[in-house]
Amino acid sequence: MKVAVIGCGNIANNAHIPAYMKNPDAEIAYFCDIIPERAQAAVEKYGCGKAIVDYKEALADPEVEAVSVCTPNNVHPLIAIDALRAGKNVLCEKPAARTYAEALEMQKVQHETGKVLNIGVVNRFNDSVNRIKDYIDSGKLGEVYHVYISFRSHRSIPGLGGDFTTKAVAGGGALIDWGVHFLDIVMYCCGDPKPLTVTGETFCKLGKEMGGYVYTNMWAGPPKLDGTYDVDDSVTGMVRTSGPVITFNGAWAQNIGEDETYIDFLGTKAGIRLQYGQGFTLYTTENNALIAYAPKFTMRNHFETEIDSFLRCIRTGEKLPSHIDTVVITAQMMQAIYDSANAHREIEL
Repeated sequence: MKVAVIGCGNIANNAHIPAYMKNPDAEIAYFCDIIPERAQAAVEKYGCGKAIVDYKEALADPEVEAVSVCTPNNVHPLIAIDALRAGKNVLCEKPAARTYAEALEMQKVQHETGKVLNIGVVNRFNDSVNRIKDYIDSGKLGEVYHVYISFRSHRSIPGLGGDFTTKAVAGGGALIDWGVHFLDIVMYCCGDPKPLTVTGETFCKLGKEMGGYVYTNMWAGPPKLDGTYDVDDSVTGMVRTSGPVITFNGAWAQNIGEDETYIDFLGTKAGIRLQYGQGFTLYTTENNALIAYAPKFTMRNHFETEIDSFLRCIRTGEKLPSHIDTVVITAQMMQAIYDSANAHREIEL
């Protein structure tokens, strides 16, 4: 299957491209980037494909069946919709879009065209996450009534002053960049319950004085002190759903020198703490004793599983858990969190 990769930055080079290269049924026909040198560097590095700067050249090729959209958030809807209307199947990186309205438009065009539109919520292909989902579905935890999320880091604002910290490009900060993954894991494991009410507060504090921001490293590039910083570097809130109550604290940057990235699933029979991107521990009782155990297993590369599943579903017609119809629920939740923070009140959905 011939594929076009649109956007040749970090997520493309670290995840999408290597996964396609390992799949014997995929051939990357185009590397596209508005910076020509990036596209050409990909051609030279991977030894295949054609470097282009206009993604519409790839969409005009009838042999291209699949497209990975690995661009900044602001052009996700534009490129994904153009690709769908050109008859291509699309895997678009998370978040689907900057706003719920944009995500709904993407969903609408997917329904109109009938082509695949999956979003890069890669944890739905993570082996730890899927084991936890199996435990919950089988009733091992009993009623999961509360889930607590922590995605907090010491001082880890990405590319200060660049795309990640510019609301017009990214749509938001810590919530839409990191929080989307954590909220999506909870929704997936708990059966995608319906959000009912949302309350949240966001904070834009530690990066505002860009020249005085102290950090140890900065992934996504060095600071651009003449750039923009108008997004949330931390967020807190609560979502009531038709299933569990979800509470969360997240921060790109906090003045606590710990990285705390985990999810607690609290059930009536047992509880689980998932260490993000790693394994998990289950806590329960047995024979009048408290016990805990941490399953050991080989974890596959979830990006490779995601890409393999994307290509397979194009052939089989199966609907993956990462389909826009499911992911749009998380987009609705994040929009409501931002709306609640702006209005300083609870939002009813």
